[in-house]
Amino acid sequence: MKKFVFLLALLFSLALATSYPLVVTDDLGRTVTIPAEPQRIVVMLPSATETLCAVGACDRIVATDDYSNWPAEVADKPKAGGLYNPNVELIASFEPDLVITSKYGKLTEALDKLGLTTYAVNTQTFEDIFRTARNLGELVNREAEAEALVARINREVYALESQAAKAGDRPTVYYEIDATPYTVGPGSFIGTLIKKARGVNVIPAELGLFPKISPELVVEKDPAVIVLGDAPYGVTAAKIAERPGWAALQAVRNGRVCELTKEQTDVVHRPGPRVAEGLRVLIDCFHPGLLGE
Repeated sequence: MKKFVFLLALLFSLALATSYPLVVTDDLGRTVTIPAEPQRIVVMLPSATETLCAVGACDRIVATDDYSNWPAEVADKPKAGGLYNPNVELIASFEPDLVITSKYGKLTEALDKLGLTTYAVNTQTFEDIFRTARNLGELVNREAEAEALVARINREVYALESQAAKAGDRPTVYYEIDATPYTVGPGSFIGTLIKKARGVNVIPAELGLFPKISPELVVEKDPAVIVLGDAPYGVTAAKIAERPGWAALQAVRNGRVCELTKEQTDVVHRPGPRVAEGLRVLIDCFHPGLLGE
């Protein structure tokens, strides 16, 4: 029986094996050809770094963006800048056979001009997390591992969502990404986490996935809970109370403003393998004590 199960697993793995040259379409809609299985990868967004490591390709990463800090083995990788200040020359110096970039910014175009193989990623919805995991798994010949990752994330999220369903209320929620203010729409991956955590997002869906809004909209909606994803950058409950009209918000009056730590914003803001940890952060904020220690 064990031999039979092993053979089935082997056949499944072989069925999912990537063949090269691989021709794919990235999130910029470009046709990308990858001649051979990538061995030297530069990753320029943290969620993609985490996903590649989660599918077993961490040892192939030769450099990352400045913000990739998980898992521990990427901490000492060379850093090549951020979304809007990438170090193109440094990236090229690593002679990568694949660079994972964001859909946004101009890095993809700059690297293409140097003849480097780039694949642009845009992970904005909850479903995108699984699509991106599968896509990255295919690029690096780790399709079976990507499927296992998708299954694990779904299990973890479902378990927490089931616990959150026991909450007696569904508070209205405003989630602030930064004090511009940028926030999250219901259709974004963070918006989906808010719903799974038994919260009700006050931002109308028609405003988009990650809209910039008027502060007056928050005053109008008067949320029961405010989550400050920009707290690591100095935005506090005391400071938002100084905004016109915000001191009267029920969340501020009742002390229901969650100031996230840097570690907490990492797991909430990154659409990758730790998304269930982000869900736990929101459940703890909306329903203190529900999950226990």
